[in-house]
Amino acid sequence: MITYEDFKKVEIKAGKILSAEKIPNTDKLLKLLVDFGEKKEVSSEIGLSSSAQTTVTTASVVSQDASVKPIEKTFVPAPRQIVSGIFAYFPDPAVLVGKTCMFVTNLEPRTIKGFQSNGMLFAVSDGAGNFSLLEPNQSIVPGTQAA
Repeated sequence: MITYEDFKKVEIKAGKILSAEKIPNTDKLLKLLVDFGEKKEVSSEIGLSSSAQTTVTTASVVSQDASVKPIEKTFVPAPRQIVSGIFAYFPDPAVLVGKTCMFVTNLEPRTIKGFQSNGMLFAVSDGAGNFSLLEPNQSIVPGTQAA
């Protein structure tokens, strides 16, 4: 058994599956790209549409001509790659796209068959062929943490 204090360390979040594809030369692995509502800072040199990025003014600097200019940081969505052994249940991985499921998101990254996995999908199976993803029963925003 684990203690309640140990259990509290597990971060469980809702994630929306953006893409799903079978990993070649494996029998059961799928590569999922999952949105957890996370963003990463990028160089302003990357040309992205305004709908895909968020710009935040974080501070100001005084230029040589004494004018104040804001310092802007640009953030873009940062979906995570997750490898899961569920191909047997989803021979057409496209059916997973758009689903919101529950994931463990604070696991140490792990490389599986050459693909880095940054989380773990929650699912249940009874051994008799019955399988279910753990999906919220309402429209939950990606990144919402389980309470």
